[in-house]
Amino acid sequence: MIDSGPHSRRFARGWHCLGLERTFQDGKPHQIDAFGTSLVVFQSRDGQLNVLDAYCRHMGGNLAQGSIKGDAIACPFHDWRWGGDGSCAEIPYSRRVPRLARTRSWVTLQRNGHLYVWNDPQLRPPPEDVTIPELEGYGTDEWTEWSWNSLLIEGSNCREVIDNVVDMAHFYYVHLVKPTSFRNVFDKHIASQYMSALGRPDIELETNYGQEGLVMDSWATYYGPSFMVNGQTLASAGQSAEGLLINCHYPVTDNSFVLQWGAIVRKSPGMSDSAAQELADTFASSLGDAFLQDVEVWKGKARVDNPLLCDEDGPVYQLRRWYEQFYVDVEDVSPEMVARFEFEVDTVTAQDKWDKEIALNIASAQNLVT
Repeated sequence: MIDSGPHSRRFARGWHCLGLERTFQDGKPHQIDAFGTSLVVFQSRDGQLNVLDAYCRHMGGNLAQGSIKGDAIACPFHDWRWGGDGSCAEIPYSRRVPRLARTRSWVTLQRNGHLYVWNDPQLRPPPEDVTIPELEGYGTDEWTEWSWNSLLIEGSNCREVIDNVVDMAHFYYVHLVKPTSFRNVFDKHIASQYMSALGRPDIELETNYGQEGLVMDSWATYYGPSFMVNGQTLASAGQSAEGLLINCHYPVTDNSFVLQWGAIVRKSPGMSDSAAQELADTFASSLGDAFLQDVEVWKGKARVDNPLLCDEDGPVYQLRRWYEQFYVDVEDVSPEMVARFEFEVDTVTAQDKWDKEIALNIASAQNLVT
């Protein structure tokens, strides 16, 4: 019997990417619905991006509908002004600010052109060793700027995204590539996937999907519960491209989340900036297409806490044990949740059966043509 597990309103502890820095650097407040509440993002005069609870502690006005005045965000209701540290900076019509006038200020991080916010139900600060790494090359002339997209997913939960880290077989059936090697490593707050794959020639015949001769080498690493960096090298028809893709999300409610993805690519010698940016857009579009394939599955599937597995399904239970560390209090994180774990899926049997299926599909397609 399927066990769907308990229905929890708790949101994962860790860094969550809210989007690109440049999105919030337009001199306006921005509302972000996340973690079962609403936040406001605004930039102060020193360039710092600040995140506060969106609803004013005075009478509940929505600060995201207010305006930025100096280094503060002004409520549209009574003009109470709140600094980036959460303190009430000014009440224009009052002789003094109440001593306890504060709102919640969220810890932020600006790195790699992204804005991150730290969520912790226990309201503890982020440990120094739990952070988002700086991406080597980003911001230099060798790499493009981010191509970026986002999508609200309703009726599903964040764990569905995480399960893909170990799900070798779905790459063949959903994303239409054939994995030739597949390995996972979990260690502390980091979970990684290493995969090599080939394009499926039978898909090329049926859909003109453009994967004939495609060779892909990929590493994908989650830094915490919601932010993944994916390095990919693609080769086809004598040409190759190297890109960094981002797959990240933040929860809106316990049953919805915002999925975000983007890409930058390394510029090849002699490649113009416009051509390189077009390639980055292509990378991001390809990743978006893959996500939309997943989304169609997520919309129709059930949440399963006790999946029935075969040998080639990968370490699903071990991944979920790793993921659980972000949903319990810090003092309840067990050694098993953060211990190093490595597993390599034996893809030999799957490749043999897939090759036979591909051959049959090609023969069938050729017979239809003739």
